[in-house]
Amino acid sequence: MVKPQHELLMEVEDWTWEVGSRATDYPPDWYIAPHSHTKHQLIYAIKGLMLVESGAERWTVPPSRGIWMPSGQVHAIRCVGDVKMRSVFVRPNAVTGLPQQSRAISITPLLSELIKASVDFTGPFVEDSREARVMRLILDEICVLPTLPLKLLQPSDPRLQAICSALHARPHDTSTVADWGAHLGVDEKTIQRLFRKETGMTFGQWRQQARLMQALERIALGQRIIDVAGTLGYDSPSAFASMFKRQFGITPSRFFK
Repeated sequence: MVKPQHELLMEVEDWTWEVGSRATDYPPDWYIAPHSHTKHQLIYAIKGLMLVESGAERWTVPPSRGIWMPSGQVHAIRCVGDVKMRSVFVRPNAVTGLPQQSRAISITPLLSELIKASVDFTGPFVEDSREARVMRLILDEICVLPTLPLKLLQPSDPRLQAICSALHARPHDTSTVADWGAHLGVDEKTIQRLFRKETGMTFGQWRQQARLMQALERIALGQRIIDVAGTLGYDSPSAFASMFKRQFGITPSRFFK
C-alpha cells in the first residue's frame, strides 16, 4: 500500500538536514494530486514513465531522466505503468548553484547509483561520514546536469487550447495553420503569433513536440515503434525514428534502455 500523500509530505517537511532521499513505488495509473513543499525536489523514476504537470508546463519523463521542481511550485504527477520513484529533497539554502526553475534533466549513471544508495540513509548525517559525502556528491551532480527537451507548454488562449486539445486527441492530424484559421475564424498570422507568445514555439514545432511526448508514453506502454509511428502520422517508422533521434540524440528503440 502507498502511504497517503499528506503523510509522505509531512515526513519530508520534518527533515532538518540539508538533503535527503526517499523511495516510493506506485501502481499503474497512480495519480499524485497537485501539491508543493518547502524543499526542492528531484523527481526521478528508475522504472516507469511519469507525466508531470505544473501550471502551463507539462513534462513526459522516462527512466534516466528527471524533473527538478523548485520549492513552493505546485505540481502533480501521473504514473504510466508501474513507477518506482526515487526522489531527492533539498533545502533551498543547502548549496549555491542549484537550479531556480523547473526543468527536465538527464540522470547520469553516477547520479542514479548515488540516489539508489542514498534512499537507505537516515539523517541527520555525521559530518564527513560516507552518508554525508554521498549526499554532497548528489548535490554537486544536480548543479551540473543538462536540461532536456521534454517540456510542452500549454497555451491559455481558448482558440489555441481548441487546437491543442484536438492535436492531443488526434496526433496524426495534418491540418495546417491556414486550415485551423479557417475553422476557427482567425487569421493564420494571429495563430502563429499567439503560439510563439504563449509557448515559445511555432505551431509546427508545438505539434512535433506534442507528438514526441505521446511517442514516449506509447513506447513506455510497450507499443511497437511501427504502430507508434503510424498513430502519430509519420509516413514510415524510419521517418519517425529520424525525427526522434534529431530531438533526443538517440533512436526510440534505445531511449528506454
